[in-house]
Amino acid sequence: MTGRGAAALLGIAVTGVTIALAEVLAALAGTGPGPVEAVAEAFIDLTPGWLKDLAIAWFGTSDKVALGAGIAVVVTALATVAGTEERRRRLAGGALVAVLGAVAALATVSRPDGGAPAVWPVLAATVVGVLALPALTPRDAALTPRDAGLAQRGAPGRDGTAHDGSTPASPVGPAAGQPVTRPDPARRTLLIGAGLLAGVAVAAAAVARSTARPAPPAVALPEPDVPAPPVPAGAELAVAGLTPLVTPNDDFYRIDTAFIVPRVDATTWQLRVHGMVEEEVVLTYEDLLAESLTEAWVTLCCVSNEVGGPLIGNAAWVGVPVREVLARARPTAGADMVLSRSVDGFSASTPLEVLTDGRDALLAVAMNGEPLPPEHGYPVRLVVPGLYGYVSATKWVSELEVTRFADQTAYWTDRGWSERGPVKISSRIDVPRSGASLATGEIAVAGVAWAQHTGIARVEVRVDGGAWEDAELAGELDVDTWRQWVYRWRAGAGEHLLEVRATDQDGEVQTGQTRPVLPDGATGWHGVRVRVD
Repeated sequence: MTGRGAAALLGIAVTGVTIALAEVLAALAGTGPGPVEAVAEAFIDLTPGWLKDLAIAWFGTSDKVALGAGIAVVVTALATVAGTEERRRRLAGGALVAVLGAVAALATVSRPDGGAPAVWPVLAATVVGVLALPALTPRDAALTPRDAGLAQRGAPGRDGTAHDGSTPASPVGPAAGQPVTRPDPARRTLLIGAGLLAGVAVAAAAVARSTARPAPPAVALPEPDVPAPPVPAGAELAVAGLTPLVTPNDDFYRIDTAFIVPRVDATTWQLRVHGMVEEEVVLTYEDLLAESLTEAWVTLCCVSNEVGGPLIGNAAWVGVPVREVLARARPTAGADMVLSRSVDGFSASTPLEVLTDGRDALLAVAMNGEPLPPEHGYPVRLVVPGLYGYVSATKWVSELEVTRFADQTAYWTDRGWSERGPVKISSRIDVPRSGASLATGEIAVAGVAWAQHTGIARVEVRVDGGAWEDAELAGELDVDTWRQWVYRWRAGAGEHLLEVRATDQDGEVQTGQTRPVLPDGATGWHGVRVRVD
């Protein structure tokens, strides 16, 4: 390995150990997020709306994995530069490590669960990295031109030794004036040791982080006082490839601003209701479980869902109606919005009237018969039928501030999204898939349609731009959920375009005008192209 390559690896190893040390210290001290989480979430906060949409379009629910990979690539590149620069100029690489530490420290300060107390683990680890890189980089990484000339003649260099430390150098060597790298017999051992140390440190950081964040306890949730109605006969169609009526928890989409899922201790969690209210209300997790619980079927949809996209799911949610909690606080005249905040700093602006009009807007504690999974908001989240998640579905919720739209803004409205986000009438073709090759004869064209809190009254399909024809609707589970449908198509040979549109219970027909997701949700008809032989 060349001296430059060894220096690059050394820079990567030292930087990796520095980051891992900061993660371990932060986890053991319990001061807040580690540097990787803080930098990633600060990046998410600074991401403009168009870039966020692009990331979701490219990576879907794997956007956090893509962000983590991107951070790893950038840090590795900078660590490589730090190692090679330290070899060339004393303290140059250490200065770059210091800059990386400063960026991580600033990101940590900016986090709601971080702040000044969470900075010291980052600064302490950075000091170690800044001192370690110069100390581990060989001082005689390269010979001067004068030493190179002497080495060609086998003469001793400035330190009085021959070029190879024992015998004169070969008369055949580099041209005069060209630097000659001294082989360091300890370099290989040094790099192996640094690599092992980096691996151990990273593993220790992972273990420390996993043990420092409390896992959800195996709580025994009480039975809901108001159970959801059972799934009626005929509500789920037996069509291969059709999205199931109820989305399993493990398959439910996840789109949020948390790089690492917050692990909230339910024994210390509290919900504070304040602002334009006559009486401030504070509830614990035990308080919520002791309330009269309601179970409701509700479909949730992300505003970033493209026409025909997968960022939607249906589940049975159990929780306390938000209207009952707000009734205790007694909102004052003039209030028209509730600003919900998460433990990780996210906020959403929800119209007050939507939370008090009788729909099943819940402070949810359970999902499909189980305590909320951490990635879906444990211990408590908001579920509001009829609104996109960015203005309603706050996970890990810890605060409800009753206020006015004129006085407060929320996380995504600050980034160009509409302050109110009612879900638009939509429909999707699940089968056949676009690009499928089919045989002639009867084909089951099937999918789902939704118009939350209004309900679906009709679904129509057309082939190759022809007349719209009615599809068969499955039984309705609830007006707040999606509805399955199927159209029996007599397919002839050739290439065909299949399109779908829905009509809600109020008679509004889904628009065919194509619009992007920004600022308040995509519109248009979903279509798939297939070939029939």
